This record gives sequence, structure tokens and C-alpha cells, in this order.
Amino acid sequence: MDTKQNMPDAGEAHGYRQLIDIGIALSAERDPERLTERILLEAKAFTNADAGTLYLKSEDKELTFQIVRNDTLKIAMGGTTGVAINFPPVPLFGETGAPNMHNVASCSANTGQAINIADAYASDRFDFSGTKRFDASTGYRSQSCLTVPLKNHHDEVIGVLQLINAKDRTGGVVPFEDAILPLVNALASQAAVSIENHMLMGELKHLLDSFISVIATAIDTKSPYTGAHCQRVPELTKMLARAACDAKDGPFKDFNLTQDEWYELHVACWLHDCGKVTTPEYIVDKATKLEAIYNRIHEVRMRFEVLKRDAEIEYLKRRLAGGDEAPLRAAYEAQLAALDEEFAFVGECNAGGEFMAPAKIERLKKIAERTWTRTLSERIGISYAEKKRAERRPEKPLPVEEKLLEDREDHISEREGLHLTPPGNQWGFNMKEPSREFNLGEIYNLSIGRGTLTEEDRFKINEHMLNTIIMLETLPFPRHLRRVPEYAGGHHEKMDGTGYPRGLKKEQMSVPARIMAIADIFEALTAADRPYKPPKSLSESIKIMRFMVKDNHIDPELFRLFLESGVYREYAKQFLNPGQIDEVDIAF
Repeated sequence: MDTKQNMPDAGEAHGYRQLIDIGIALSAERDPERLTERILLEAKAFTNADAGTLYLKSEDKELTFQIVRNDTLKIAMGGTTGVAINFPPVPLFGETGAPNMHNVASCSANTGQAINIADAYASDRFDFSGTKRFDASTGYRSQSCLTVPLKNHHDEVIGVLQLINAKDRTGGVVPFEDAILPLVNALASQAAVSIENHMLMGELKHLLDSFISVIATAIDTKSPYTGAHCQRVPELTKMLARAACDAKDGPFKDFNLTQDEWYELHVACWLHDCGKVTTPEYIVDKATKLEAIYNRIHEVRMRFEVLKRDAEIEYLKRRLAGGDEAPLRAAYEAQLAALDEEFAFVGECNAGGEFMAPAKIERLKKIAERTWTRTLSERIGISYAEKKRAERRPEKPLPVEEKLLEDREDHISEREGLHLTPPGNQWGFNMKEPSREFNLGEIYNLSIGRGTLTEEDRFKINEHMLNTIIMLETLPFPRHLRRVPEYAGGHHEKMDGTGYPRGLKKEQMSVPARIMAIADIFEALTAADRPYKPPKSLSESIKIMRFMVKDNHIDPELFRLFLESGVYREYAKQFLNPGQIDEVDIAF
């Protein structure tokens, strides 16, 4: 019998060349399941083995089956086959903690040595009872066995490659030749490095995903005013992107995303508001006009209280001086009623629920002209920054008469530090920057026309987009993630160029960036976990977005796809309250 194995090489040189080709092929494989499968298949072909198994070492100190192949029995399990491997893992240690040296695979893993057995049935070194039971149930005959540890570049065993029944040119089973061991060890080393590289890439990707999720969750947790926005926008963005990829005709028939591009979009979605970590909570959560670190209406209320006490004191003094009770009492009660009514008006202005018409602002200014007497220094117990602002004007001698409401110099914080939006800035931002960082002036804030935010407040909130782009462009993203800043940084842009922070137009924006803009708006409109507004129904939200299409603020073609594909309803079923879901006319 010809006992020479049917090696694919005609000599040792050819074997090394084949090994190089296998190494190149392994390094090009990116899918972990296909990688482990290919390693076993290449090893089988390289040694002309009939069967083989690839194990990987688990954190539980076991060898777990990854790939099983047997050509004679036509068994293919694990890998890309989709067939689960129901064999129990091989323990590397016994119950006493001693290394398991009875099983050939665990022995190879524990010693780090290749083990070549000519005939498993004739071996008394290892326990092959499991192999024999398998053979008895299938009619197979396991004979020659080559078990090789997979070692990484730290010389640590990460798995085991086991080959069964080498065949000669005639198909007969023969032992694995010792001459082939160096080549098999080299193949195992290449395989181990490839597997570990994939494992490290997977671990780094998992770490990146977890870190991104932590940032997004922290932003959502930071303020109830954002709810779970950073966690829901990615879901909606991916739904609409999938609909665009699935489109068979129309403007998106040629649109598609590779596996890398899908991950790029995933990262961009989760980081699209990362700049909000720089936005002060008292701006994001500004529920009233006078709110800063706290709602300053309480300070104003106390001034009214002082005025009421002053009125009472004046009334009592005049009584003691012999004044007429009836007219003094009437004047006193009228003054209290006026102060109560004026404070109620100031409080209503502070709430920001109604439009501040010019007449209201004039009345506010008139109320502000009332005066009260301060007898304590305003420079005691204040912070360093407050003291610097207060020193812009000389301290008046006490007691001092002050207006009930004021816009003082020390209410203003000048813009200092990095200016992000000057003409020609390196990021291409074209937002108009207020001359002041903050203006806490009382009349200035109470006169806000709508809502509770000043021009400075709005810029500070919108500035999160600038910081998002700067933060993301600073990160050294690998090539396949280079568009993350562009995708994440465009969700406040508008198709007509009136958005921010760069004033981009539709043709300057990628499809994923335009998709994220729609997702960001729809999530904000329908969110049911915002303390400042009731959630809008589907029909209300779609109606608002139709106006945005009409005004050329969002992409009309993507919005049509959003409706006609049913993405809006798919998202609603997962994330909206049942009471929000009503009938929507999707006719465009």
C-alpha cells in the first residue's frame, strides 16, 4: 500500500508557498464564523484529512466546539452552516482543579504541544471512549488523529485544531506524517493570530459600542427634557435607512449601505447629540424665564414681600401718629392688592406660557420702577465670578434704594474663551454668535416674547451641535468610520440652507444625514417623556412635518418614503403610547 499522504505539494517549498497563500486568505477574512470555518477546511485540505474539529478556549476554562466537519459522514456543523453543535464542551481541568490530561484535546491545550496519534483505538494514553461511542453510533472508524494547539503571539493557547484520518492517494486512512508537523504548526499559528485579531476587533468594537451607549444614556439621564432621545433616534434612523435600501424604484433604488456603512451610521446615530454634555442643565431645563441655577422668581417674590411689610409698617406708623383709621386702612389694603396683582402678573410673565405683547412689556417695565430698600451688602457671600461682575460698578453706601426689577451689569457674562463661529472658522460654522455669553437681566428675561429662552440661551443650546462636530472630528476614526462627524453633525440642517451649524443645503448633505434629520424631528414631536409638553399624536406630528416639507426644511423624497414605507407606524407601535396612534393620511 502506498502510505505516502496525498499532499497538495510536490515538495517542501510548495508546501510553504501553499501555507503563505492560506495565511493571506485568512488575513483577508472578516467574518469570524467564516474565519474559523476556513481555518478548519484549509487544514483538512492541507493534510488531506477526512474530518476535523476546531475548538476555542472559553472563559469558563473549557474547549467549546466551533466547527465540526466529517466528509465521509457528510457532517457539517457550526460556522456558516447554521447547524448547532450539541456536543458538550471539553473541560480543561478536573473537579479537583488538576489539568485534564485524559482528553487529547484538553491535554494539547494544557501542554501547548501537538499530539500525533497513529491509531486512537490502540492508544492507552488518552481516553477515547467518547470517540468510540460516536463511531459505534455512526459506523465510522476514527483512526489517525493530529491535535494541534492554537497559540497567539503571546504564546498563549486560545484553542485547539484536531484533524482525523489522514488519507493517502488511494483514499486509505494513514497516520499523519511527522514531516508535516512543522507546516501544520505554522498553519495553526497563523490561524491563532487571525482568530485573536478578530476576537480583539470584536472586543474593541464591543467596548466602543458600550462607551457610546454610556455617553448617550448619560446625556439622556442628565436631563428629563431630553428623555430617551439619544436612544430612540438611532432606532428610527435605521428603520428609514433600511426602507431606503429596500426601495426597488424611485430616487433611492440605487441607495445601499455596506456592512461597514451600516456600522458607521450606527455610531453616528448614537453620538449625534454627544455635544450636549457641554450644555448646562439649567439652560436645557429652563422651565421659567428667570430660571438659572434656581428659579429667581423666589427672589423677586421676597422683594414684593418686603414692599408689603413696608406698607404695613407705614400704615401702623401713621395710625400711631393719630391718622384717621378708615382712609389709612383703605389705602393700605389697596396697596397690598396692587402688589399682589402685580406679582401675579410678573409670575405669569415668568412662566412663558403666553406671548409677551408690547403692552405687557410696557407694564412690566412700569412695575420694575417700584423701589425697595436694601440694607445688607450685595458683595458678601458671593462667588468669585459674581464678585468680578459686581466690581464693574461701585458699591453704593447702605442703605440703598433699588428698583424692584433690574437689568444690571453684573447680570451679564461677556463671551470669553474660544469663539467657534467667526468668519472663516476651521469647521465651516456660520451661526450668528451673540456678543454675550449670558444675560440674566430680570426685565430682559421676563420680556422674552415666546417660551423661556433668551437669544443667549438658544445659542448655548444650539451650540451642542458645534461641540458635537468638534468632538467627533477630533476623534481619530478609522477609514470606515470617517463620515461619522458628517452624519451626526447634519441633523439640524435644512434643505434650503437655513439650518445650523453650517447652513448646508440638500445637495450638500448625504442621504444618511438627511435621514437622521427626519428621525430627530419625529422623535422629538412624538416623545411622551418630556416634562415640558404633552406628546403629540401621529397625525399631529405628520401634519407639522408636512409644513416642514412645504417650507423646504426636510427632504420631501425621504419624507414620502417615511410615510409610504410605513416606517412611521412601525416606529409608533414600538415607542409611542397607544393613545398617540391615530389615523394618518399618507397621501403626498
